Amino acid sequence: MTPPLAQTTSSRNAPQDRGPLAGVRILDMATVVAGPFSATLCGDMGAEVVKLELPDGSDPLRSLAPVKDDVPLYWKVTNRGKRGITLDVRTEAGRELFLRMLGEFDVLVENFRTGTLARWGLDLATLHAANPRLIVLRLTGFGQTGPYAARPGFARIFEAMSGLTNLAGTEESGPMHMNFPIGDMIAGLFGAFAISTAIAERRANPELRGREIDLAATEALFRLLEPLAVEHEQLGVVRQRAGNRATYTAPSNMYRTADGVWMTLVASSDATFRRLAEAMDQPQLPLSPDFAVNAARIRNLERLDALIAAWFAARDADAVSAALERCDVPFSKVFTIADVMADAQMQARSAVIRMPDPDVGSVPAPCVVPRFGGYQPPAPRTGPATGEHNDEFYTELGLGKDDLARLARDGVI
Repeated sequence: MTPPLAQTTSSRNAPQDRGPLAGVRILDMATVVAGPFSATLCGDMGAEVVKLELPDGSDPLRSLAPVKDDVPLYWKVTNRGKRGITLDVRTEAGRELFLRMLGEFDVLVENFRTGTLARWGLDLATLHAANPRLIVLRLTGFGQTGPYAARPGFARIFEAMSGLTNLAGTEESGPMHMNFPIGDMIAGLFGAFAISTAIAERRANPELRGREIDLAATEALFRLLEPLAVEHEQLGVVRQRAGNRATYTAPSNMYRTADGVWMTLVASSDATFRRLAEAMDQPQLPLSPDFAVNAARIRNLERLDALIAAWFAARDADAVSAALERCDVPFSKVFTIADVMADAQMQARSAVIRMPDPDVGSVPAPCVVPRFGGYQPPAPRTGPATGEHNDEFYTELGLGKDDLARLARDGVI
């Protein structure tokens, strides 16, 4: 097996067609979405990721929609590019094997409730005794400390507790979640950032002892709401939901055309607003003290929005698009996934890639983001079947066929 990062040649000597995280080895034992997404993003950047599951394949992501004819499509795209092994670390033999394999990795990703690994005899001291340089990403709902540390959590819980959900919806609808676990994906992004940060530190200090990364998903979402705390303290404002309208800049809203197409528009800078007025053939609007600058437009938001909404409602989408494009005003139709996949910009950039898959031939998925000059990764294979790479992985670790047969018979792998 490839030696861990601390033993590899300096990344400065790596060929440019390798990803920036080439040489990094990650053991992903997290379940569902957030933790695995962290590891997947690192895999997109060239890290080698091994996915560890329980032998029964009971990860909830395998049954989370979309599923087609018992084929776990969500699993396949979220765990793309990973080798898959099984191991029950709750057993004595599984725990011993787990500690043995840790020396082969730079990073461990886990997302069990706080204290769970310790109850299985895998506390941080034990992990670092097995590999002193191991970086351990612990992604939980609320962190490793505090009164909520042991609580269970899911994306919608993080979204609600962070304050994010309170900003979505209208006064009439009440707070609203979106039909997607965005909280998990944001936490996963912070996880990948945390791993990359720790790897950068390690490359600068190869002998550094491994760090524990305490990532709370609720804090990750709250981190995005940067001005809300100071707005509350200094101005006494508790920002609330306002439908599709932004209340901090204007105009910035969603409008419906005569043929029923929803479009989002942002013309909040004074220069952009002047171009919008030109597109609407109402050049007098920016001359009015009620609309000349952003602060005035916010004070007169209802009246301004009514004028813009009426202009959209009197024209079909093609006419609206032509006028806004002519005057260089930022806007977009609200895309469905069908629109995204058919869009000329997305196609020109190959933003949707096809990943080879043994069950359905190939599946579409988002491309690697961001793009590094000189690095053109091949499309990864979809997420592995349960224990797909057991023989390969454990043979590399030094186990023989008899060992593997015994461990399988005992339900350890």
